[in-house]
Amino acid sequence: MDLGIKGRKAIVCASSKGLGRGCAIKLAEAGVDLTLNARSEGPLNETADYIRDTYGVKVTTVACDITTEEGRNKVLAAEGMPDILVNNAGGPPPGIWSDWGQKEWEAAVQSNMLTPILLATAVLPGMISRKWGRIVNITSGSVKSPIPHLGLSNAARAGLTGFVAGTARQVAKDGVIMNNLLPGQHDTDRINALMTNRAKNEDISLDEARAKTQAGLPTGRFGDPIDFGATCAFMCSEHAKFMVGQNILLDGGAFNSTMG
Repeated sequence: MDLGIKGRKAIVCASSKGLGRGCAIKLAEAGVDLTLNARSEGPLNETADYIRDTYGVKVTTVACDITTEEGRNKVLAAEGMPDILVNNAGGPPPGIWSDWGQKEWEAAVQSNMLTPILLATAVLPGMISRKWGRIVNITSGSVKSPIPHLGLSNAARAGLTGFVAGTARQVAKDGVIMNNLLPGQHDTDRINALMTNRAKNEDISLDEARAKTQAGLPTGRFGDPIDFGATCAFMCSEHAKFMVGQNILLDGGAFNSTMG
């Protein structure tokens, strides 16, 4: 399928690995020029080189912490007028309510709520003036089905979801489409960290923790970041122009419901 976005420009945050990398690859496959961001320069450059060599699109890299004002300014200086913004940032650590004080709550809100909101509000005026734009926020399946040990993530991402619900409906008439993409358990560094935590808590091996978790999914396996990226690319395409303010869940059927 031709996604109709060849030659468009995209910012993809936290895109050196995992879900962000999957999104960047599938956008590049559709002919989109990219500005990629990550904290670590080495993996970021490796991903950029792979995409350039494989798809021949223009790729700019910005190694910085996107959750800081300085980092956001660097990314926006590299690409101030993107057609597409894919918001993504690592999730906060697991734990229970007593593990988290004000510092931990502020960090979670800054990373998983305020950063995507501030990036969106920075690029929205240009998108509105050009009458075309796509914003996809990578949040979490925990927005639909809260995960007890991920309380920081549950709360911060729910706040972002509320912002998108209203804003998406305000800007749709100007050709700007904003939605959320909710990952379940995909085979990424993040899931390995969570599996390591499970292995420690249950006194089992990492392989056993992975096997037990995957056995609990209807698919019997973790998700593939490249498949996730393909869904993101569709949500950034010409074909998504009637999809407004939605929360698209990709969790292998883990959330059990007759209606979303």
